[in-house]
Amino acid sequence: MTKIVVDAMGSDNYPTPDVEGAVMAAREYGVEIILTGDASKIQPILDSTNGANLPVRVINAPEMLTMHDKGEDLVMKARHKEAQNSMAVGLDLVKNGEADAFVTAGNTGAAMVTSLFRLGRIRGVDRPALAGPFPTATGICSVVDIGANPDCKPENLLQFAIMGSVFAERVRGVKNPRVGLISNGEEAGKGSELVKDAYPLLANAKLNFIGNVEGKEIFNGHADVAVTDGFTGNVFLKSTEAVAKLLIEKIRESIRGGGPLAIVGGALIRPAMRKVRKLLDPSEEGAAPLLGVNGLVFIGHGRSDMLAMKNAVRVAKNAAEAKVLDAIKLAIEESLKK
Repeated sequence: MTKIVVDAMGSDNYPTPDVEGAVMAAREYGVEIILTGDASKIQPILDSTNGANLPVRVINAPEMLTMHDKGEDLVMKARHKEAQNSMAVGLDLVKNGEADAFVTAGNTGAAMVTSLFRLGRIRGVDRPALAGPFPTATGICSVVDIGANPDCKPENLLQFAIMGSVFAERVRGVKNPRVGLISNGEEAGKGSELVKDAYPLLANAKLNFIGNVEGKEIFNGHADVAVTDGFTGNVFLKSTEAVAKLLIEKIRESIRGGGPLAIVGGALIRPAMRKVRKLLDPSEEGAAPLLGVNGLVFIGHGRSDMLAMKNAVRVAKNAAEAKVLDAIKLAIEESLKK
């Protein structure tokens, strides 16, 4: 049975959504769940979920990492051998082979730093990257990186492309994923110096490279993996979320203020609107994989609810069972032979 560690102290409203979502995942997906965190806070919620017969257990980790942990203080808490925070304890379980993947909705920076110190990097990967799932006209596009690395070198983008391609194929089931390089124009000569220098590296790699892609190509479903630096990716992510939320709210306002006929029409389109809202809801994917560390790590939104946590466990389970970590290692090794 696949074992998934869930950081029960990660979300903004910890530990309720973290625990309830993990229990839902154990019930629906047949995985074993290990909850790390303050047992005195976790156990009462676990007892209230009627999950006594489910493979869910708690490992006490009385400390936690928060948004306030930065700089040297964060490094000490992340790397200390006897660290007792919920991230360090959970990641050590993955490192020691006692669990297959780690899921957290905690501080992204803390999760990344702790993952690097506890798990290390895959050989040949200079910088791990977050692969965010974006809804498109035809499915999902993984955008790599969405915030882990604001400043990148061309070689970093090549590594992102290789890892993102493997993840798309193994976990999302996309055969020969189309890889695009985010730029401000489709032509090979367009873009920043980083994009121009990265282009030939991707073009000469063993990838289904389709060249530069603009934002519209991503949402039209022309690419399965879109590669960029973490600064651009993070702006792209947050802008997309904000526009999606704005559109939904404006449609609601128009219906409410449009009189009786508009209200009747709104009732008629409600099922369709639910589908659109579900498509745009980040909780449907739950978490983004941190690709490049020597273990399976998934990081979700701090505002994750129990549905998001459940789905994060699902994605982690799929990655573990698809042996995506081994596949990424092999692909990176192949790239080093050139």
